[in-house]
Amino acid sequence: MISINSVFKYVDGENGERIRIINIIEFYVYIVNIDSVTSMPRKELLKTIEEEIEGEKLIAIKDPFSRIINEKELSELQINKRNADWQFIETFWEANKYELLEKNHRENKLKEIANRSGLSLTKVKKVFSRYWQRGMNKNALLPDYINSGGKGKEKKLSDLKVGRPARVDYLGDSIEGINVTDDVKKHFQFVINKYYRNNKKISLKETYTLMLRDFYSDIYRENNEIKHMVWDNERIPKYNQFYYWFKKFEDVKKDIVLRDSDKEFNLKHRPLLSNSTIETDGPGTRFQIDATIADVYLVSSLNTRRIIGRPIVYAIIDVYSRLITGIYVGLEGPSWLGAMMALDNMIADKVEFCKDYGIEITEDQWPSKHLPEIIIADRGEFEGYSPENLINNLNVKIENTSPYRGDLKGIVERNFRTLNTKLKHKTPGAIQKEFRKRGDKDYRLDSTLTIEEFTRVYINIVLHHNSHLIEKYPVEKEMLEGQILPIPIQLWNWGIENKKGRLKIVDRDVLRINILPKGKASVSRAGIKFKGLSYNSDKAISQQWFIKPKARSIEIVYDPRNVNNIYIPHDNGLGYEECYLLEASNQYKDCLLEEIIFNQELSTELKEKHLREQNQSNINLENEIEKIVKEAEIAKSKELDFGESKNRQLKGIRNNRIVEKAMNREIEAFQIGEEKNSANKVAEVIELPIRNVESAEKIAPGDNRIMELLKKKRDERRGK
Repeated sequence: MISINSVFKYVDGENGERIRIINIIEFYVYIVNIDSVTSMPRKELLKTIEEEIEGEKLIAIKDPFSRIINEKELSELQINKRNADWQFIETFWEANKYELLEKNHRENKLKEIANRSGLSLTKVKKVFSRYWQRGMNKNALLPDYINSGGKGKEKKLSDLKVGRPARVDYLGDSIEGINVTDDVKKHFQFVINKYYRNNKKISLKETYTLMLRDFYSDIYRENNEIKHMVWDNERIPKYNQFYYWFKKFEDVKKDIVLRDSDKEFNLKHRPLLSNSTIETDGPGTRFQIDATIADVYLVSSLNTRRIIGRPIVYAIIDVYSRLITGIYVGLEGPSWLGAMMALDNMIADKVEFCKDYGIEITEDQWPSKHLPEIIIADRGEFEGYSPENLINNLNVKIENTSPYRGDLKGIVERNFRTLNTKLKHKTPGAIQKEFRKRGDKDYRLDSTLTIEEFTRVYINIVLHHNSHLIEKYPVEKEMLEGQILPIPIQLWNWGIENKKGRLKIVDRDVLRINILPKGKASVSRAGIKFKGLSYNSDKAISQQWFIKPKARSIEIVYDPRNVNNIYIPHDNGLGYEECYLLEASNQYKDCLLEEIIFNQELSTELKEKHLREQNQSNINLENEIEKIVKEAEIAKSKELDFGESKNRQLKGIRNNRIVEKAMNREIEAFQIGEEKNSANKVAEVIELPIRNVESAEKIAPGDNRIMELLKKKRDERRGK
């Protein structure tokens, strides 16, 4: 909040200018430098000051001149000087505020005030400066006669050294140092912020040395090289003084974050005053979800000699009981698609799920098939994609962890560490970094398991975990009374019976509709259009969407792994209308969305590539048409003009057309075998009688001799 009389400090400059707001008029603020001997107001845009505050270039600080003055402790001289200056301010400040604030009018007004008050111009500037700089109140005008401090206040120091008595080094020289004044403290703060608090991680001793170089040394040049000569001991602060004030300025969290990283602080130094279980009150309160890349290489199910890399493993764990409630093993992720598959497995019947992989279990071994109240997720998978449907339609809250705060999902990550430990010792193709030496066989070549086989391994690890004793679990008193051990299955069942019910059941198709990615489709006469594909639906036909449709878009959900169908959700995500591909888009049946988009982009790229050639062809066509027209105009201009009227020319169109048509028919008529015999034929010479051309229209169109004459004239026009 910017208000009159507030004090701020610039932190990007080396000297750290401090300013006071002395007035605000509409879109402008007037400020003064409070550290100068005299300081005249400076005009700035209010918006600029607000932006500098928001960007932390300008920081609000405590008013250094704010203090309580006891009138009884003031001398008569101090009171008289203050009162005289205050009377001056009361007389001239308010009456001349605008002229004194504006630079264009200020100098003339100051001279006028000096003449009227009988004071010198320097004295006038000094009084106004003191008033503006020190708080714009009566006591701001007190002379600087107070040099003493009281309990809890920093002392106003003289030239005499304060503090404990000086020590003497082994040569008998004093090593007392200098008084640590406000200026010296500024030097300490400046070098600590500039040199110590950054990722270069220089030591405090080095920081002290750099301070001596910057502030307590003389600069000289030797052999064209700039050097520094540190001052005598009596003129510099000692390291123990620097260290004392460093400890007073110390901000442990800030130092760790700036010298290491925020991630380092959160992982290794943050206070550990709580745990995840305390934040829950029964099964289903919070599920944690996370993914890892398993430390094992897999092979293709189509050809076991082809290595396909490391699988992505997702796990969802109930924070209260530590029961694993959902898993996914595949090649999707870490991404929303992988998280989506894990969420789908979370509500699946685990007996049927295990049966698909040839593992027979009872429901008691893996009873979870529910939605929780809250899902704690990593920002990478859940932020900015489709979780809002879970929130809005299924009433599941999403809590995203902070960046680099994997420790907030520590329960599920400990499970991954257990997984990778077991894989390392039991599974061919597992990563063995610490055992491999130069020349050893590459462990990736030992890969044996397919995705399906690895999933069977992971299911068995999950079943083992769900029935295994958990160390360091905060067991409740009531659990001990019921002889409940910290085993996930027991904790899950006990929590359902004795704690608040947070678990929810939802239809699997409804969940899928709500976790699939969303998109926008448009309705037109050509169908429901999405990503360049055309769809139809029973509802669209029955409601006649495609007959004179109004331009509109609809929200749909889709599975990018198969775009044969898209879905229109309704009833707040609890129902859906299925749309299917039209025949015009069947070429993309069973295709991935990425493949479709790639083909569309490729088509666009090819069209753009051809565009330059097409533009050149268009230009050539225009030029050729212009050339033909120009030649025709020249030929027409060479024809004899018989002075026919426009009316006669127009009336002759019908006869002219008949003559031209007859001539074209004779020319265009097929002559079978003509080319074969033309080489042996001798051209026949026909003599044409001289006739009046003007009478050509009166001659019957069947007259062959006239036709020959007309053809000859046309050939001459064409330059044959």
